[in-house]
Amino acid sequence: MAQTNLKVGVTGYPLTHTISPAFQQPAFAHYGISACYRAYPVQPDDLPAFVESLRAPDWLGLNVTIPHKEAVTSLIDRCTATAATIGAVNTVFKDGDALVGDNTDAHGFLTALRADGDVDPTDARVLVLGAGGAGRAVLVALAQAGAGHITLANRHPERAQRLAQSLSTVLPAATALAPWQSPALDEAARAADIIVNCTAVGMANGPAPTKSPLGPSAFRPGQLVFDLVYTPRRTPLLHHAQDHGARVLDGLPMLVYQGAAAFERWTGKPAPLKLMKSKALAALGG
Repeated sequence: MAQTNLKVGVTGYPLTHTISPAFQQPAFAHYGISACYRAYPVQPDDLPAFVESLRAPDWLGLNVTIPHKEAVTSLIDRCTATAATIGAVNTVFKDGDALVGDNTDAHGFLTALRADGDVDPTDARVLVLGAGGAGRAVLVALAQAGAGHITLANRHPERAQRLAQSLSTVLPAATALAPWQSPALDEAARAADIIVNCTAVGMANGPAPTKSPLGPSAFRPGQLVFDLVYTPRRTPLLHHAQDHGARVLDGLPMLVYQGAAAFERWTGKPAPLKLMKSKALAALGG
């Protein structure tokens, strides 16, 4: 850590939504680490060359977000056991000359669910929306935490089926698939103790910023609806859920927890969690 002017950052495409620099940079400053954390928007075709550039000695590590979490797994030297099980990487760190992929999303998700959502997923009925990199991490986290029944839905059902098959040794036996925007999906939503949105639907500057993956009739009092989107903090999905008596949780706590775990991977130092939370909140306007 003696080297100065280290590079670290987040890559994805596009990256108009990220606030990671706003809370990661103060964490490095807290320890007096001379590192610059910035956003690196990289198109999919340019990802191999960009990942290879991380081997330069001035690179400390990288966060990875949509749509690169799965693609990056084949571009690094190895994955941690967690990332290998999930099949997606959101953090790259160095071990000597090797680039190692980890996944801190599962940790961030469970920490937010328990600490901020005040919910224990053990034996719970859960509906997961989305079969991308975040969905993979959430499914593995729920399975390892002992969720009783999981229903998975994705706009493209064949992708949900492939994901369920690839995680079949991890997921509980009571795992089901539900068609997108169907009566069966609404029924699964109303029956769920926890609903988790792992899609970009409702995200500002995303493909459908004014849409919700579920209609207003899909919610009930007593359940928790957790949207991994954090810009805006109240998505159309969360507005619908709140209007129908459900408790809601946005994606900001998970973002900070997974980022804090990544910081610890890069530096070997305890993340200044309180500082990171306050800076992330300030970046979204308080």
